[in-house]
Amino acid sequence: MFGTQSKRDLSLEFQSQIQILRPSIHARRANLTVKFQDLYGFTVEGNVDDVNVLNEVREKVRQQGRVWWSLEANKGANWYLQTSISEGNLKSSLKFSALANAITLKKLIRKGIPPVLRPKVWFSLSGAAKKKSTAPESYYDDLIKATEGKVTPATRQIDHDLPRTFPGHPWLDTPEGHAALRRVLVGYSFRDSDVGYCQGLNYVAALLLLVMKTEEDAFWMLAVLLENVLVNDCYTNNLSGCHVEQRVFKEFLDKKCPRIAAHLEAMEFDVSLVATEWFLCLFSKSLPSETTLRVWDVLFYEGAKVLFHVALAIFKMKEDELLITHHVGDVISILQKTTHHLFDPDELLTVAFDQIGSMTTNTISKQRKKQEPAVMKELDQRVRRLNSLKLDEK
Repeated sequence: MFGTQSKRDLSLEFQSQIQILRPSIHARRANLTVKFQDLYGFTVEGNVDDVNVLNEVREKVRQQGRVWWSLEANKGANWYLQTSISEGNLKSSLKFSALANAITLKKLIRKGIPPVLRPKVWFSLSGAAKKKSTAPESYYDDLIKATEGKVTPATRQIDHDLPRTFPGHPWLDTPEGHAALRRVLVGYSFRDSDVGYCQGLNYVAALLLLVMKTEEDAFWMLAVLLENVLVNDCYTNNLSGCHVEQRVFKEFLDKKCPRIAAHLEAMEFDVSLVATEWFLCLFSKSLPSETTLRVWDVLFYEGAKVLFHVALAIFKMKEDELLITHHVGDVISILQKTTHHLFDPDELLTVAFDQIGSMTTNTISKQRKKQEPAVMKELDQRVRRLNSLKLDEK
C-alpha cells in the first residue's frame, strides 16, 4: 500500500477518510440520539454533542496529519525509526538528532498517528517488522496450510466466538471477515500452544485486521503484542498474568485515586469486575474504536504501562460521580456509560498522562513480582478445590 503511493496520494487518501459528520436539522433541534459509522465501520450511537466532539477530534486528526507529512518531507519517510541513541560510536550530532526524534515522536504518538500511516508506523515501532524478519518468508502461509482442518479445543472456541465478535460490522460480521479472523486466531493458537486461544483475543485480533489491512500483518502484530508488549501469561489457561495485573491495578488505584479506592472498598466493590475486560480486550469492547486505537498508538510505543494509565484515568474522570454512589450496579453503570461515550481521546489521554502521574515500567514490574506469589497461591487453592469436588462426585 505504501510502496506505490506518493506522499501526496497518501495525504489525499487520509483527508478523504476523515469525514465531517452532519446530523439532520431535526436531530439537532430535538437533541435526539443519532447513529453513524466511524472511520473503521462501527455503528456509533450518540447525541448531537457527541457528534460535535467527534468532528472536533477529526479536525485535530487532520492537523496532526499535516504535521506528520511535514516531518516526512523534511526528515524522510522513516524518520521515526531514527530514534536509537544507544550505539556508542555515533557522533554527538547524530545522537542529538536521534534524541530529538525520540522526544518528538513520543509527543506525536500521544497526539495520535494519522489513520493512513497507522499500519506502517505500528508495524515498525512495535517490533512486529523485526519479529517477522526473523521468520521464513512463507511462515504465515505455511502455518495456515499446516493447521487447515485441524480441530482442537482452541479452534472450537474460536468458531463459537466468531459470530459474537463485533456483530453487525459491515466486514467483520461476514463470511469473508469471519474466515480472515479465524485464520489469524487459529494460526496463533498453534504458534503458541501455552496461550492457544483466550476469549478477548478475538476482539483484539479483529481490530488489528481492520487497521493492518492484511491478515499476515495482523498476525505479526498479535504475536508481538502477546510475546513482547504485554505481561507474560495474560492469556494462558489460568489467566495468571491477568490476575496479577488486576492486583497491581488495585494497588495503583489506592495510590493514585485514594478517595475512590476507599469508597469502593467500603462498598465491597471489586474493580476487577470492570477492569478485567479492559485489560483482556485492551479496551476494544469498551471504548469507541477511534479512541481505542489512540490508546493502542501509545501502547505499541510505550508498552503495557499505558493500560494502567488509561484505566486509572477512566476512574479519575468520574471521581465526583463515583464518590456519591451507594450500589455496585451504579458504579458499573457510570463506568460503562463513560467508556462508551468517550469520543474525545485527547481528554482521556490528557488525564492519563498529565493527572495520573508517572508510573515507570520498572515500578510496575516490581509490583508484579510482589503480587505474583499471592496470585499463584490463590490459583493453586482453586485447583485443589475443583479436584476435591471432582473426587466427591465420584
